[in-house]
Amino acid sequence: MFLGRSVLMLVCFSSIWTASAEEKVKIMPLGDSITGSPGCWRALLWKKLQDNNIKNIDFVGTLPPQGCGFDYDGDNEGHGGLLATDLARESRLERWLGDTKPDIVMMHLGSNDVWSTKKPEEILGAMDKLVDQMRASQESMKILIAQVTPLDPAGCTNCMRGIEDFNKVIPDWASSKSNEKSRITVVDCHKDFDVKGMTRDGVHPNGRGDEKLADSWFEPLVKVIKGG
Repeated sequence: MFLGRSVLMLVCFSSIWTASAEEKVKIMPLGDSITGSPGCWRALLWKKLQDNNIKNIDFVGTLPPQGCGFDYDGDNEGHGGLLATDLARESRLERWLGDTKPDIVMMHLGSNDVWSTKKPEEILGAMDKLVDQMRASQESMKILIAQVTPLDPAGCTNCMRGIEDFNKVIPDWASSKSNEKSRITVVDCHKDFDVKGMTRDGVHPNGRGDEKLADSWFEPLVKVIKGG
């Protein structure tokens, strides 16, 4: 009788462990049109994860994938024209989080704020609120934030400097905003990104830019997925 109970308990614990192991890590790509229109760097990132046997993942969002030449998990929250400062004043992010329940948010956001002449401290104030909303959804939310790609000064005279100023303050902000349960990882998407050769219009990545962004996100995201 004692042996039977032991076997039963072992089976139960085994079932619980299997169910837990099969649960996919939900990842929300959040941003503007650089993330969502079509955002084929996400497709390349997803493929790179699959090719490296990191398959226990689910990209989530209320927006569907756009065509990138092959099938991929393209759900996302890449909304054209999105400003962090606007999003922080609204309830849209809270709604998206409630609908998709991500474990990880990877955020490339702030380009449109810079274009709209918002100051770094104003953008980071908005980021504070967005992170608070993420943690209200899940207190152990893991967050990756990009130092965003450059913008061609031919289309926006002051944007190159504005992007550099914004990117410069992100690491200290991320460090101060992190806590034991919810760490913020900074991902440098700006370094070595050639705005002339890696965008199709001075803003949105072309094929080379998509490859560069996928490579920039890959290692930091893998580390977070694995609990690092």
